[in-house]
Amino acid sequence: MNDETLGRIADALERLSPAPATAPDFSGAAYVWHADPDRLEPVETVSRVDLSLLIGINRSRDTLHANTVQFAKGLPANNALLWGARGMGKSSLVKAIHGDVQAKHDKLKIVEVQREDLPSIGRCLALLRGRPERFIMFCDDLSFGHDDAHYKSLKAVLDGGIEGRPENVVLYATSNRRHLMPRDMIENERSTAITPSEAVEEKVSLSDRFGLWLGFHPCDQDQYLDMIRGYCDAHGVQIDDDTMRAEAIEWQATRGSRSGRVAWQYFVDLAGRKGVTV
Repeated sequence: MNDETLGRIADALERLSPAPATAPDFSGAAYVWHADPDRLEPVETVSRVDLSLLIGINRSRDTLHANTVQFAKGLPANNALLWGARGMGKSSLVKAIHGDVQAKHDKLKIVEVQREDLPSIGRCLALLRGRPERFIMFCDDLSFGHDDAHYKSLKAVLDGGIEGRPENVVLYATSNRRHLMPRDMIENERSTAITPSEAVEEKVSLSDRFGLWLGFHPCDQDQYLDMIRGYCDAHGVQIDDDTMRAEAIEWQATRGSRSGRVAWQYFVDLAGRKGVTV
């Protein structure tokens, strides 16, 4: 085998086994984790709303904010699962609280991890472990289907294995499901298993590993209108209450639902008609 062939083989092996990821510049406030190749990509501008504009979720807001302040100060804090109705501000709350707390504690960072990158989460933790910064690891819209083994990777964050979860990392996840898996899947596995009580215990118990469960429920009409009025006041959009009420109720009727997301969508349409940039 000649030197040229050996060189090609060496190059191919190097591509298959890339060098370990180097620690990035942690001067920013937000990052997205990518695998293959492993890297933490800085986010210059985080897409978020001001914390004061999140209406109707006061209890969840106050609980998560207090937990985040504790964590930013280097005190014990819990992993948090934000679950419940679609469009009620779960991911918006995580990003808004990070922005609010980070303004006073600049070592608090947020790292978003996509669900499909969960198998590489251990390598991400290795980059963060031992750093002086504090990291909120954020996984949005988390759920697992039948024969989905990604949940096992998540335990690296929640339990940390023999090393334990890094002291400077906490996990915040959002999901439409309280137990992170569909109810019909739970019932199906219970009905077909030899030991029904154990059939789904491993997957269901994953949500038990979150110290905080924060529920988000559909808003009522008054809360929906208050959300829109809050957006209008914050962005200087002028509209009288009667007109806004009539338009907003018609808007929600065409969507077949009422939520913070629907309120924002109506406001975006309203702002555009009024010539206001948001």
